[in-house]
Amino acid sequence: MNVESFNFNHTKVIAPYVRLVGVTEGKQDRVHKYDIRFCQPNQAHMPMPSLHSLEHMIAELIRNHLDCVLDFSPMGCQTGFYLSVMNHDDYSEILAVLARTLQDVLDATEVPACNELQCGWAASHDLEGAKSIAREMLNHRNEWPQVFADENDPDNWLS
Repeated sequence: MNVESFNFNHTKVIAPYVRLVGVTEGKQDRVHKYDIRFCQPNQAHMPMPSLHSLEHMIAELIRNHLDCVLDFSPMGCQTGFYLSVMNHDDYSEILAVLARTLQDVLDATEVPACNELQCGWAASHDLEGAKSIAREMLNHRNEWPQVFADENDPDNWLS
């Protein structure tokens, strides 16, 4: 299939994790896309108001730590987010920046751009829910690099 995640066996992963999805090369730039998975696929998901607030917060706050962020966007399945960065291939730094950003979420007193002027569904936000998800992700920080229960399983990929 054309979409990388559709070729990825979601029954073999152990969330939470952060994985490099792929690298797209242009004439002078390289874009690295990461799958930042907060919830175990097909077993749990983030409630939409909490996910929405977390997306606003991370999208805004991560740029305080990393100037090469192109996009931070939610997955439709509500289990995680995609992070795209330009000309940056240091996985360890991505993990450190994500940890610092999640700490910023825990320290926040409001959701940025949580109003009708700046948000398409301003009524759908939950600051405390976003903080709870961020706290849970941070509690499992040491697990982020491991994507599969068995890294050598040939069935991790569908194609």
